[in-house]
Amino acid sequence: MSEAAKPTATAVKPSSARVLPALILAMLAYSVIQTAVVPILPSLALELKVSGSDITWLMTANLLSAAVLTPLLGRFGDLRGRKPMLLISLAGLVLGSGLAVATHSFSLLILARVLQGAGGGVLPLAISIVRDELPREKVTGGVAAISASMGVGSGLGLVATGLLLEHWDYKSIFWMGLVFALIAVALVVLRVPNDPVVDKNGGADPLGAIALAGWLSALLVAVSRGNDWGWTSTKTLGLFAVAAVVALLWGVIEAKVKHPLVDLKMMARPAVAFTNISGLLIGFGMYGSFLVISNFTQTPEKLAHYGFTATVLHAGVLLLPSAAGSMIAAPVGAAMIARRGPRLPLVLGGLFGAVSMAYLALRHSAEGDIYFASALFGLGVGLAYAAMPAFINGAVPAEQSGIANGMNAVLRTVGGAIGTAVMGAVLTGDTIKFPPQVAAMLHGVQIPTLDAYKHAYWITAVVCLIAAVVPFAIRAARGTTAVAQGAPVTDAARPTKTAA
Repeated sequence: MSEAAKPTATAVKPSSARVLPALILAMLAYSVIQTAVVPILPSLALELKVSGSDITWLMTANLLSAAVLTPLLGRFGDLRGRKPMLLISLAGLVLGSGLAVATHSFSLLILARVLQGAGGGVLPLAISIVRDELPREKVTGGVAAISASMGVGSGLGLVATGLLLEHWDYKSIFWMGLVFALIAVALVVLRVPNDPVVDKNGGADPLGAIALAGWLSALLVAVSRGNDWGWTSTKTLGLFAVAAVVALLWGVIEAKVKHPLVDLKMMARPAVAFTNISGLLIGFGMYGSFLVISNFTQTPEKLAHYGFTATVLHAGVLLLPSAAGSMIAAPVGAAMIARRGPRLPLVLGGLFGAVSMAYLALRHSAEGDIYFASALFGLGVGLAYAAMPAFINGAVPAEQSGIANGMNAVLRTVGGAIGTAVMGAVLTGDTIKFPPQVAAMLHGVQIPTLDAYKHAYWITAVVCLIAAVVPFAIRAARGTTAVAQGAPVTDAARPTKTAA
């Protein structure tokens, strides 16, 4: 890439009490909207008169849109200003939620979810704004709070869905998203200042953007639909092949163009590359665990001899401690990062996730088991999400912060898509064989065996344990304070590798 404009210091940094609440609410709005539909997909299929496999497009379309638009919005934020791109990202949430409220068409509802996927840009843009705008001593805590907000919002979204469905129909969920998004837009307009720096020397990379969208789309569709099509079907294997070929072409494009969308040399830095691997694994664990725990708690106990026959609301309440854990993790993670760097919270994040899922594999007969495991897992996710931007911000210059954090967010999304697909395959691959009269009462709904859930918990535990080990591949660096604070890294002051 050509030399980008260097960050310039502003005379007075705005108060974190002014900027940070707006950014946290924007992150909460996106995460709540993204996960709120998860518990009601089966009932939506009946309401909209579509098949169970087709209704999953409401999640697949959103994941695809977020995966493609997150790095694009992050990069354009680096080039042309973070606040304008943040408002565009939130506008996607507003338009998507408004369309979802107004329509009864399944096709238009999918379009609404695509528009809502633009909210994925909130994470990298908000992190970049914190890095630019807040006083240096507030950056670590600010980034940790925004990152942990994703886990908090995901947990709150599940509970909010249950509460709303107790009194209103599914439209109320999209009304909630619309109100959240409008409040976030108003706060960003009023409280987030215009960017102090714009990289006017950078350029667009339309071919790279198209190639990125191509391979991500092929990969996520294959992963999301593999259960329905069959993992060895021509369509699934064909899409995996297309994803691999287009990803290779994308790498060639990015290596040759003057202004690449993604600087591959930057992505190859150990602190960035291994943090992205952790992001992929933690994303797998978070989305996968939500799916498995929600389904487990809603299983009718009289039929399966396990589960809690929970309503959507009850299942959301059982997962609520995960939101509390993520909320607690933000200040705890920030303190760890400031004192010892981001490695410890990233390791603990994976470790807590592994312990919580292993616990559920062994103990799952009481609601207290779910509460405990949910809280521990939420704490782990919050710590991990707080640490990832600190690693990345310490390894890249400020003008690449948006795209670097954007790609990390993409890999979390990809990990989530893989996690939900794998967990779905595990649960549907081993189901209880009921007598014909009982099966008729279930209207074709299959209930996994208890062993299937145990296998799902163990798989998630192993993935989280790997995520805990990965950070040890990132060598310790001098200048830990700069890394922890997310300070811009210049060539002169870039951390140098030492022995691990």
